[in-house]
Amino acid sequence: MRCHKRPSLFPTRPSEGEVCDHPGVPTGRRYAIKYGLLRPLLSALALGPRFSFAEVGEERLTVRMGWAFYASVPRSAVRSPERSEGPVGGIGVHGWRGRWLVNGAASGLVTITFEPVQRAWVMGFPTKLRELRLSLEDPDGLIALLR
Repeated sequence: MRCHKRPSLFPTRPSEGEVCDHPGVPTGRRYAIKYGLLRPLLSALALGPRFSFAEVGEERLTVRMGWAFYASVPRSAVRSPERSEGPVGGIGVHGWRGRWLVNGAASGLVTITFEPVQRAWVMGFPTKLRELRLSLEDPDGLIALLR
């Protein structure tokens, strides 16, 4: 059975037995974005856990934070995933000149660099993606899978 759903800003998993190859529809190992005190506010803005994830498939890494951020890049472009500490510039989606922060908390951070530069979508607009910093519930699991 094939999926007849169109890609959307708020994808859901395919039903059991359903095959769906649309971009943005999750199909691999999913990692939850970590949230802190601002979870209720981010959830009200459709940026909460229901619409946000990092997912590693056989060939692609997909990261989404609701309607504000989307990237689906080949795993072959992933370079040096590593734990990241230090201050963050805010909570939500922030970035400039290819360096993006996608987080719901200031802990559980992972930094992933990409080579060559990839494309991401921020609030529907295309942008460059050289480095991505994420807050995850299981940062070590994502790092192990990407290495």
